[in-house]
Amino acid sequence: MKKWHVNQANKDGKVKKGGRTRKSGTSSKNQQFWNKEYKDAPHLTLSINPSEDLQKFTRYLEREYGRHYLNPIVSVIDLGCGNGRNLIFLSNTFGMRGVGYDISREAISQAKKNSEGLPLSYEVRSITEPLQVPNSSQTLVLDMMTSHFLINSEEVKQRDLLQDEILRVLKPDGWLFFKTFLLDEDLNAKRLLKDNPAEEAGSYIHPEIGVAEHVFTEKEIVEFLSPHFIIHKILKSHRHLQNGKAHKRRSISVYAQKR
Repeated sequence: MKKWHVNQANKDGKVKKGGRTRKSGTSSKNQQFWNKEYKDAPHLTLSINPSEDLQKFTRYLEREYGRHYLNPIVSVIDLGCGNGRNLIFLSNTFGMRGVGYDISREAISQAKKNSEGLPLSYEVRSITEPLQVPNSSQTLVLDMMTSHFLINSEEVKQRDLLQDEILRVLKPDGWLFFKTFLLDEDLNAKRLLKDNPAEEAGSYIHPEIGVAEHVFTEKEIVEFLSPHFIIHKILKSHRHLQNGKAHKRRSISVYAQKR
């Protein structure tokens, strides 16, 4: 695994590089946007109900393995936990313990309030930082519509570094539930790439937030995960077209088990 040595953000949202510290503009813009969303919701309708895709994933695990990976003695970490809705579902349904990270202070405040009495903890933290949990301590990691904000360029390999951290904290045969935007057949994504291209191929500048956002192909995801994970199942949304025209953004969910 790679070592965390450069371009790594600390708790105050700054990035250390070459022994010096500089402010992370991307992190700051993201934080400002999501603080406003969780406070006022001007652009998105933020649900307090668990993700349907996560519920499908837990049904798959329970059908294939019983409660082996879903029980009170296992732990889950949610990267980009928002208001805590998915951790709360796992804790209420299966008694699971968990840790949630989010860049938004407003989201973490809501998550803590919503999770009172449950074995869940939360921290305002960027996922560009090392995950503050021990090696081989987590049975499940959730990366749901989160790491597409990370950059993989010649100078900065944020997604690679996050994968190294996920592998470090996952137990042997632990699971990654990965959900993100899918480029394949998504006319909305192709238009964003054309109209608002970012420096990294396959990325665009988000028109509302003003930061880079990556959109994956299925082939790219498989090539990225396969060296370290067994991919058991891939599910893709199919509401991206309506009467041959662009409709909703397309997403992909991956059930991946650490090799």
